[in-house]
Amino acid sequence: MDVIITAVGPDNVRLADPIIHYVSGEGASIAEIQMYDHDDEAVFAMLCRLHFQGDLTRLRHDLFEIGRRKQLSLRVWSPQEHAKPRLAICTTFRPEPARAVLQGVLAGEIPAEVPLMIGNRDACRDLATDFGAAWENIADAAGNPNEEFFVELLDKHEIDYVVLARYMRILPASTCWKYAGGRIINLHHGLLPSFPGMRPYHDAYSSRMLTFGATCHFIVPELDAGNQIIQQTTFSVPPGTDLNTIIRQGQSENEPLCLMQGVRRVTRREVQLHFHRVVASPASPG
Repeated sequence: MDVIITAVGPDNVRLADPIIHYVSGEGASIAEIQMYDHDDEAVFAMLCRLHFQGDLTRLRHDLFEIGRRKQLSLRVWSPQEHAKPRLAICTTFRPEPARAVLQGVLAGEIPAEVPLMIGNRDACRDLATDFGAAWENIADAAGNPNEEFFVELLDKHEIDYVVLARYMRILPASTCWKYAGGRIINLHHGLLPSFPGMRPYHDAYSSRMLTFGATCHFIVPELDAGNQIIQQTTFSVPPGTDLNTIIRQGQSENEPLCLMQGVRRVTRREVQLHFHRVVASPASPG
């Protein structure tokens, strides 16, 4: 069984040792360790990926006790724990990317279930109702999200993958680390790494591009870092096509397709994130 352990808390000394010693003593084979302790939020963060053949419930209980003693927010997750991965789809205004994922789940193309949708605006509330997902607005009137409530909801609903379906807020580094290891999937409305930022259509248009695209990628603390690409889809336009037409086509057709195909790859376990690189999963034929 593949297991990912994440631990986040106030920066201090001797935080990783008890976790590493415990899992090693339980016979786990450690495949990856990453640690951070000098970031802007002044927190300690750790990811440990391991292969484990024991009792996951007991492992989680014992590690939570270590986390309690060390004041660490600790999570123990396995992609094999649920028969179907549980998705939380996060939105702001636009419904098309979220709808594409929900329709993919309903049609059986994406082998997952969606128990929860989260928004920092209420634009997609009816979409959640239509597809039978619980809806939670986590933001104030200005759209500023309550990050603690966000994390609380993900844990409460036992979410495997967080899908940012044009969720127009940057997740803080501490949240990214809590669900590190390939658990946060983002849709960027441009081709990475060439066109990061908030206006990739405009930037590509200014560069006289005739091919535009979208990128589905795993989230790491660096915004649109570009090395964690799961899926990219493109479309081409004739010379002279105006920018508004390009944006409409990208938003209505290309972006939803890109996110649906990317989420499908992840939930089918065709790819995984390893040392910040997307690689084919061991069980994947290609």
